[in-house]
Amino acid sequence: MSSVSSVSSVSSVSPAAPVLSPAERPAALADWSLIAVPGVIWGASFLFIAEGLKAVAPMGVTVLRIAIGFVVLAVFPAAWKGIERKDWSKIAWLGLLWMAFPLSMFPFAEQRISSAIAGMLNGSVPLTTAIIASIIARRLPARGVIAGLGVGLVGVVMMAVPDLGSASRAAGIAMVTIACVSYGFAPNIARPLQHKYGALPVIWRAQMVALALTLPLGFRDVLQAQWSLGPVLALLGLGALGTGAAHVVMTVASGRLGATKASAAAFLIPPVALLLGVLVRGERVAVIAVAGGALCVAGAWLMRRSNVAR
Repeated sequence: MSSVSSVSSVSSVSPAAPVLSPAERPAALADWSLIAVPGVIWGASFLFIAEGLKAVAPMGVTVLRIAIGFVVLAVFPAAWKGIERKDWSKIAWLGLLWMAFPLSMFPFAEQRISSAIAGMLNGSVPLTTAIIASIIARRLPARGVIAGLGVGLVGVVMMAVPDLGSASRAAGIAMVTIACVSYGFAPNIARPLQHKYGALPVIWRAQMVALALTLPLGFRDVLQAQWSLGPVLALLGLGALGTGAAHVVMTVASGRLGATKASAAAFLIPPVALLLGVLVRGERVAVIAVAGGALCVAGAWLMRRSNVAR
């Protein structure tokens, strides 16, 4: 996660917040929309997965979302920008660790746990990313990051506790956790590639690799699907929005607002997944799990604040 420069000095009296003119307000609203839209879409993705599973088996869900997202990104000319041959091995790792493997784990997990819990556990991705980055760099993170990790990891445990009494639900928790660890590797691989080429060429080619990896495993599931309107719309939303358009909006947000500010979209994923799971699917979530989800988001926020302050 890129950091932004902090203010070099602070006066003894904090300045008042700037008052936006009527002409500036629409621009400010547009900026916040660029952050909110990807967060809401990715939070809703867990609902889309659960609905898609009503028609097609887990690997079919994965193949369809990647294929639809790949087609959507192909519409944008920026995705076609060339990439040097020497970087294709890194793209292949991204296709596996960022797309094929974790996107396969979530549908299998949601056969065992609620979409709300799966979405809230996804809030641990900033934690796994920071841990893996520290291991790769072979140095401890800053104190603020360590504090955020501690808070967030306690939250992850609290979210998992209610489901550990069932072997099936515990397996679902484990699948999501492993997927989040896999996600944690991705930014550490993607960051230099995205600085070099931009986000869309990297994401699009990672989807290409992921589709090649998952298609042989999910093709039969797609052929054997029992289709109805609800699952079709859910899978279209999952692929076109979650695996396609949200990446485009996040790329625009990173370019316009900076990567650190744009990354705040991740904070919306757990609460959106929780609300949609409870309100749309009638899922029941233990209070301790909700509190754990809040702690997980708080830990990620502490880490982000520490990175911005450095």
